[in-house]
Amino acid sequence: MTVIVRDFRPSDAEAWTRVRRAAVPYLVSTPEQVTHDLAHAHPDRHYRLLVAERDGEVVGTAQAGIAHDSPEPGQGFCTPHVLPRHTGRGAGSLLLSTAEEHLAQAGATVVHAWVLDTPESLGFARARGYRPGRSAHFQHLDLAGGALPPLQEVPAGVELRPGADFADDPRPLFAADAEVTRDEPSDIPTALDDYEDWLTNTWRHPTFDAALTTVALVDGQVAAFSAAGTDGTRTYSSNMTGTLRAFRGRGLAKLAKNDSLHRARAAGYTDAYTANDTGNSPMLAINKWFGYTVCATEVRHARTLG
Repeated sequence: MTVIVRDFRPSDAEAWTRVRRAAVPYLVSTPEQVTHDLAHAHPDRHYRLLVAERDGEVVGTAQAGIAHDSPEPGQGFCTPHVLPRHTGRGAGSLLLSTAEEHLAQAGATVVHAWVLDTPESLGFARARGYRPGRSAHFQHLDLAGGALPPLQEVPAGVELRPGADFADDPRPLFAADAEVTRDEPSDIPTALDDYEDWLTNTWRHPTFDAALTTVALVDGQVAAFSAAGTDGTRTYSSNMTGTLRAFRGRGLAKLAKNDSLHRARAAGYTDAYTANDTGNSPMLAINKWFGYTVCATEVRHARTLG
């Protein structure tokens, strides 16, 4: 019953996905996603995937790296996940300590980790020197059995288009994503300034669904968007919904998200998930209007290395 921790191998992709879906079912997880993320990680990210194995079975996973796109240097991240029936047997501790050692060698001064808001998970983090910070709510919407608000009338001068319409030149969406991301509440500020990296790890990411992404244009200019992620079968995720500063207060994000959700339901997706910082009152109110309900909460924790 000895637990070993080793580096991820491509043959682990299915097992990795099984662990992630069991531990955090509110996220879109696919085998193609994990292999893509590792293969295309920016060198400055020092991205490393670990698995915990017991008697030949993958029972835990961890992804660790440096937030290379943050203006604050030394910001590391790591979140171990363990199959529920295998918690409390050392796999999580070994994954975390191995990841911390890797991050320290890569130059991290602080490690950030998302921790589920349960007594067991919070106690695990506290016992290992992690201190809580901001929190976020996972929210679920039953697309199959629930009722979506009716589609809204599109105001004059506004046009809704699928993200796939920008396939020849996604740069306007990159610029919009960069502006909205700067205003997103986070313990690790992010500056999107690498278009080629964005193309590889956002636009061409296996779970990004350009067809179900909705973009709102005002007089031909990108004003708001609701970016969709899917697992290709039943699960839909709102990756980012936002409005550029010059167009806020006009309900454009709600308009775009409603369109995307209706099209996702028509495409056969049955479960929609999203996540918002608990202090992001505007988006929480919008999601409540759609019918989302909170299904879990995560708390960002941090530990100083050294």
